[in-house]
Amino acid sequence: SICINDNCLPTYIDRDIKHDYIPGIMTDRKILYLTLIVATFAVSWAAIFVKLSGAGPLPTAFYRVAIASLILAIPAIPKLRISLGRLSGWDRLMLICSGVALGLHFAVWITSLYYTTVSNSTILVATQPVFILALEAMSGKEKIKPGSIIGIGLSLVGMVIISGGDFNLGYQYILGDLLALAGAFLAGLYLYIGRHIRAKIDNLSYIFPVYTISAVTLLLICAGYGENMVSFSARSWLFFILLALIPTVVGHSLYNWLLEYVPAHKVATTILGEPIGATILAIFFLNQIPGWWTAIGGVLILSGIYVVLKKEKPDIPEPI
Repeated sequence: SICINDNCLPTYIDRDIKHDYIPGIMTDRKILYLTLIVATFAVSWAAIFVKLSGAGPLPTAFYRVAIASLILAIPAIPKLRISLGRLSGWDRLMLICSGVALGLHFAVWITSLYYTTVSNSTILVATQPVFILALEAMSGKEKIKPGSIIGIGLSLVGMVIISGGDFNLGYQYILGDLLALAGAFLAGLYLYIGRHIRAKIDNLSYIFPVYTISAVTLLLICAGYGENMVSFSARSWLFFILLALIPTVVGHSLYNWLLEYVPAHKVATTILGEPIGATILAIFFLNQIPGWWTAIGGVLILSGIYVVLKKEKPDIPEPI
């Protein structure tokens, strides 16, 4: 049970879902799984909105997180000082590193969409759980199990098949694939750091400063490249707002909220739905039909990641 001010509230774990009973609030299985579906559907739109915006990749990346930060500022700022006060100097440095990694992730991944197809980019960037596992293994916090090695091997074969198929399409497709993989590593680094910081502060107090630091990082990159930051069409501004609202504020926020109730490996597994959803949406909105190498490589990558996640211990995080 959970005791607050000497009042104990019953809790229990029902298979994979943790139910926390708080006066007036009951989170049941159907609501949690529906939330997973909504979150996955929301993030699947990111690549589509990027392509439809008609703006350059770096300004698009900046406005995605900048607008999201502005939206989150109102609920986050009142308790931010108290939350950040719980962090040590090292934790705050890691928080900054997390924001920089997220900014670089958006920069390279969104740029990849301008060189390769939506299906290739989203499938390759979905390999981030593999990079997280590698980081945990190198840090000594996690030993790679035989089943996970098999899963990583499947993913690597899938990457080779996708990249090999793109050799016939030209150098720019290979560049796009490499940028998507770089985005996967940076996203993995951001999540790896976030697992440590999130154990000490609440979700909103973590996301808001990270998004803000990410926006500052992207603004500096845009300034370094001399990007136009103001002269955009009404259509571009519309998709900037949609990018901030749907994939970022809705999608990512729901995923982070779910970590309080659903085992982390279950939430992470739903990342496999993003490239599938994005590929289907790209067929209808961008007329991008994936080639056979993308289909075969994608199945291997997603299967490999699924094997890795299924072999991991279903660690259930405690509420913050």
